[in-house]
Amino acid sequence: MMSISSSLDRVHLQVKNNRWLRYFAIFNRVALAAGFLPAGLVKIMGERFASGLTVNHPMGHYLEALHHTSYYYTSIGVAQVIAAVLLLLPGTVTLGAFLYFPIILNICVLTYATRFDGSLFTAPLMVLANLYLLGWNYDKWKYILPFNQPTLADSSTGTKTLSNKFPISFFAGVLAAVVVCVVGIPSLYSIKPRNTLAQCKKQFGGSNRTQAGYDFCDCIHVQGQPLDNCLNAYNQAPDDAARPPAGSH
Repeated sequence: MMSISSSLDRVHLQVKNNRWLRYFAIFNRVALAAGFLPAGLVKIMGERFASGLTVNHPMGHYLEALHHTSYYYTSIGVAQVIAAVLLLLPGTVTLGAFLYFPIILNICVLTYATRFDGSLFTAPLMVLANLYLLGWNYDKWKYILPFNQPTLADSSTGTKTLSNKFPISFFAGVLAAVVVCVVGIPSLYSIKPRNTLAQCKKQFGGSNRTQAGYDFCDCIHVQGQPLDNCLNAYNQAPDDAARPPAGSH
């Protein structure tokens, strides 16, 4: 019976020997680096990230507080820039991917916790791209796994001939993941704070919960209340048709 490590080595060797998947790995390296370089440089220069976001937005609260943490804020930017540079250098991709992953995973969780439109679909895509790079460089770190067999031949000693066969199934899965992240996941939220008060109110136009929606937006952008408090108030508010006429007793 083939061991787990032997099975993983075989799959990894097949992947590494495909020219299209090699191009995809390079694309992910460049894309991830491009995502962190500007964000990291903004923090290093001491500027507030996402300056167009209102301070009262749940994500705005976080970014505003983070901006006032002195060298902690700067250190995050340094870590992002280092991770990006390491991904661009062929000899340090594995180290860069390991440094990048906890940062982007934290951003992804934070995005969904605050329902932040700015990275609602890009954050999970970046997490998936990071996981692909970790898998691509599996041969560099597999020895830390408890089930790995050190006596097995390293997959890097295999054939160097690259296959030109286009992996249709794999890229169909990539396309499906993009569709889910861009269309499916953001639609999980019936309402979102949006980035501004006007954008927030616009999502309730034509609905039967206009007033409840406007109160929700005011709760977020004007009063600066926690997201959960504003959501609870919205869910408990009646529909427009169920509200008593103005001036009635």
